Amino acid sequence: MRAWLPPGAHDDPGDRGSAMVEFTVLAVLMLVPLVYLVVVLGRLQAGSFAVEAAARSAARSYASAPTEAVAGDRARAAVGLALGDQGFDVDPDAVMRVECETRPCLQPESRISVQVRLEVAMPGVPAVVDAVVPLSVAVEAESVAVVDRFTAVAP
Repeated sequence: MRAWLPPGAHDDPGDRGSAMVEFTVLAVLMLVPLVYLVVVLGRLQAGSFAVEAAARSAARSYASAPTEAVAGDRARAAVGLALGDQGFDVDPDAVMRVECETRPCLQPESRISVQVRLEVAMPGVPAVVDAVVPLSVAVEAESVAVVDRFTAVAP
């Protein structure tokens, strides 16, 4: 005696388990782009954190330096450390720009602006698709620091 089946249902043993296979294939097809999106967004966020910290640290270290020569070295070191903390190995001079309100830069109450611009490479994008898909996204930050009013001007 056969059990009752609703109309359209089959008792064919060849169909057993096919729903699980279809679900698994669809889940993987949907999960891979989602994981890639999370990786890309994580890398962009790391770049954003890096340039923000680099600009802030460089401006503060430049404004507190005793001379302009020392200030430039301190700013480059600050940018290198901030970018290195997030896994970006770039030349600080290539990504940093310093602008001063006055000359010399370290006059009391002078504003010093530091801009940091970084090209964040997209992970897993081959170079052959450069014309269609961008291989990098630019992130940038700017920070302004004011030289202390009571700073002695170096000779």
